[in-house]
Amino acid sequence: MSLRNLLFVAIALTVCVTTLAQRNYDDYNRIGIQGGVSFFDINTSNFVTEQQTGFGAGFTTRGSFRNNFDLIYGLTFFSNKIGILGSNVAASPFEKQFITYTIPSVQLNFLGSYNIVKHHFSLEFGPILNVNGNMKVDSERLENYILDGYTTLRAQDIEDISPINFHVMGGATVGLESFRLSAQYQYGVTNMLNKLNDQDIENSSGDEFKGNSSTIVIMAVIYF
Repeated sequence: MSLRNLLFVAIALTVCVTTLAQRNYDDYNRIGIQGGVSFFDINTSNFVTEQQTGFGAGFTTRGSFRNNFDLIYGLTFFSNKIGILGSNVAASPFEKQFITYTIPSVQLNFLGSYNIVKHHFSLEFGPILNVNGNMKVDSERLENYILDGYTTLRAQDIEDISPINFHVMGGATVGLESFRLSAQYQYGVTNMLNKLNDQDIENSSGDEFKGNSSTIVIMAVIYF
């Protein structure tokens, strides 16, 4: 997905979340901004991967729903990173290293939150819609490295991954009414490498390309 299309989707999601945020809750309704780091990886048997650190920022709204439950809507932009092992076959001996890819994405979440201590500590869970761009090699010098386990598959050959993916999330927040720290784990239930199966590229194992994202996200949230 091009950057232009990604921005278009982000604007559409922003309008959606803003509309949802206008709902009036009887007890508690706060809009906030959030930012933090992501630790991203892909669970796959097709490649040797390395978890790497990215970042994210966006906004969120939290409102009372019923009894000890809140509802959370959020829109977050991420720049996730992952390493995939490859080698320079032109060198003697082969130079192996993890090739860093960047994956820009925007997420729309709709979460439930159970308050253990109201306004101070809660457990959160729910679905996330993730729209991402291509998995871009950070360094042009590494684009022609051959990926580990393959003979002709270059690093740049796997950039065009599936743009629409769904995640499930579980986590917790702790802090004050106006400031909280959030930790969450996201698992991608859809195959983010599925689009590679439609491309004329080497697949040495004969099995389909399959990978599910695995992400730890640490965020600080300021409510207004």
